[in-house]
Amino acid sequence: MDRAARTALALVLAYWGLTALSDGGPAAPPPQPGAAQAFDAGTRRAAPAPAVRPLPSVAPSRVVIPRLNVDAPLIGLTLDEDGRLASPPDADQNLAGWYQDGTPPGAVGTSVLAGHVDTAQGPAVFYGLGSLAKGDTVRVPRTDGVTAVFTVDAVELYPADAFPDTKVYGPSDTPQLRLITCGGGYDKKTRRYLGNVVVFAHLTGRT
Repeated sequence: MDRAARTALALVLAYWGLTALSDGGPAAPPPQPGAAQAFDAGTRRAAPAPAVRPLPSVAPSRVVIPRLNVDAPLIGLTLDEDGRLASPPDADQNLAGWYQDGTPPGAVGTSVLAGHVDTAQGPAVFYGLGSLAKGDTVRVPRTDGVTAVFTVDAVELYPADAFPDTKVYGPSDTPQLRLITCGGGYDKKTRRYLGNVVVFAHLTGRT
């Protein structure tokens, strides 16, 4: 993923989750990651993945997160005319997207999945993302019938005005996965979340 694309993604994700449950903000704040789930001090990104053969570049079809009881279809997301990542439709709470101009999950590189934390109808597909922990599993079924299996390395929270785009979206010579949603508190005046929850994971298997 080139620098321009990383910057565009970083800028837009802070605007996801604009539609809260009411004018007063979310009815219940989504869970946020604790310090124990962050990378160890001095570690900026995931350690090299174990020897798992990368998968071919094939589009994903779903994302499954067993610990959160998430099993949701994925749609391809692109940048709009303003260079911002389009979000999945608000009307479907159980829908996530993947950046289809980037790396497909399981292939060499950094893959990006994103979803709403909530909509006007209530908690959405990635509402519980901040409660994931190191060692949790994320499964991504693909259109070739293969499921890419990822293990969580860290879960971190970043303010919107200090989003580390290179750390999150930077290139990798191993298959990496990022799951992203809104978080970090809610501004009632602007009706926007103040940051983003990011899950870092790497490929550990296939089924």
